[in-house]
Amino acid sequence: MNSILSNILSCAALHKTYEGLDVAVLNGIDLSVNAGDQIAIVGTSGSGKSTLLHLLGGLDKPTSGGVRILNQDLAEISETRKGEIRNQSLGFVYQFHHLLPEFTALENVAMPLFIRRMPREQALTLAAETLTKVGLKHRMEHMPGELSGGERQRAAVARALVTQPQCILADEPTGNLDRHTAHAVFDLLLEVNQLQQRSLVVVTHDLELAKKMQRQYMLVDGKLQPL
Repeated sequence: MNSILSNILSCAALHKTYEGLDVAVLNGIDLSVNAGDQIAIVGTSGSGKSTLLHLLGGLDKPTSGGVRILNQDLAEISETRKGEIRNQSLGFVYQFHHLLPEFTALENVAMPLFIRRMPREQALTLAAETLTKVGLKHRMEHMPGELSGGERQRAAVARALVTQPQCILADEPTGNLDRHTAHAVFDLLLEVNQLQQRSLVVVTHDLELAKKMQRQYMLVDGKLQPL
């Protein structure tokens, strides 16, 4: 299991401008995420919420400014090392589950462990334990196409959790679900945060869900404003 450090990730003076755009998408973002934090980032479509999350997760590079994960400056490490950090310390959940249709729920959840080259049986055992925790014990051998929307998203959450990450980055994780299912999936993420002290950063357009989080920010004109 990963040891939990005080500061998980942070960014300073983060700017992002895409080629051909005159206005910066992000215009000087400072944010610190500590162990156990619950952070919601809300904003209108196109405000840069997903861009910020991708930068925090090392999936994109800033125009200027820096991101640190577990005290490592992403600008100073190789792409291989970035991939290792993402696999070992971060869990990603997206609006669309991105489950591989040709694999069972169990195999999908075990996939990050396969990438680590963990022995197959050990990986499947950990995946089964994680699926049980998210209420899918009875659906492990089902293919994604045989699961409901809520079940697919729970499987995606399990896949993010199976590596025991120190921080979960969730990009509109309930945006493709009905209200009842959205609240259930969101509450599942909060439960993991509270029971395991895993940091949780959620990008959402849903103010009602954001209000469940301890810290809430609005992304306006490329800057974070506390709500």
